[in-house]
Amino acid sequence: MNEYLIGLIVNPIAGIGGAVGLKGSDGESIQQQAISLGAIPVAEKRTLTALRELSSGYDRIEILTYPGDMGESAAIRSGFEPITIGNIEPGNTKATDTQQAALDMAKAGVRLILFAGGDGTARDIATVIGTQLPVIGIPAGVKMHSAVFTNKPSDAGDLVALVLRGRVTKYRDAEVMDLDETSYRRGVVAPKLYGYLKVPVASGLVQNLKQPSGSNESEAQAAIASWLCAQMTGESLYILGPGTTTRAITDYLGVEKTLIGVDVIMDGRMVQTDANEGQLLRLVKEKQAKIIVTPVGGQGHIFGRGNQPISYRVINKVGRSNIIVACTPDKLHSLMGRPLLVDSGDETVDILLTGYYRVVTGYNEQAMYRVTA
Repeated sequence: MNEYLIGLIVNPIAGIGGAVGLKGSDGESIQQQAISLGAIPVAEKRTLTALRELSSGYDRIEILTYPGDMGESAAIRSGFEPITIGNIEPGNTKATDTQQAALDMAKAGVRLILFAGGDGTARDIATVIGTQLPVIGIPAGVKMHSAVFTNKPSDAGDLVALVLRGRVTKYRDAEVMDLDETSYRRGVVAPKLYGYLKVPVASGLVQNLKQPSGSNESEAQAAIASWLCAQMTGESLYILGPGTTTRAITDYLGVEKTLIGVDVIMDGRMVQTDANEGQLLRLVKEKQAKIIVTPVGGQGHIFGRGNQPISYRVINKVGRSNIIVACTPDKLHSLMGRPLLVDSGDETVDILLTGYYRVVTGYNEQAMYRVTA
């Protein structure tokens, strides 16, 4: 085995349904719908961010990849001269292409596989190689419940470098979770375990498994909702991210929330349900707005996991001072001191978002908590 030979797999359509509010990218019809709504592919951009961490100082690295936008293009754009294998139909890659790529790379004796995608991509890879060699996931999907992705794309490049230097020697079998997207779009959140992938153990770089809200959190969520509604003014739009904590706000107001979508309220009334990025940008262009988000349980992300319609463009327009983070005490304690995270897709915005926030944890109760990129 060449210790500096790594496999690279990019799922070109991963995450394409996120900003346009489709809550996933599985299935050709959804992908076509995303494109018709103006969706822009994100996987290659996020791969370039990861590879940037490897493109200088690692002359011995060799990249084995698949043609075109399944990895070859990103590797070349990053300054590598990749070894390209396999065959694909350009512009029409499928899950079977990902599976075959993983098999071919395992047979070729790569040190590890670096892949860009979401839970579906992780599931495809786990199906064919299981835990026989290490993988590192560049987060490029919409949901990303699985514990195989780094917290942000640059962390993936850093982690590959640590492995190649021999600085990371421990690995664990991490859960690969996925949702049925049809049920998910109906508000049924029931992730299922599909297998395991072998990932490096590196604190602070690899995200945890997403944890659902506890059944005993409803009182805390109601208290948060009561306080936030008391602070609302009739002049501002309020953009509500997904989750049961933000749904408690609409329950308090007596309007219906899209549990897994982004909704907009003003003066106690629903202005836009299940908004996409374009709709949010039009709304915030006309009126002052605030964003209310809650962290992903167990992971700590407040942007970049499941709420991609609140894009870096929307965040830029609204402004950091108009972001409200709400979180129950139990969910905050479950992070065990780990910071909240942002992965907006734009490094400048991520840096802007870092620092300390007053997190609303109850009625007139707040906790100072750190956010990092």
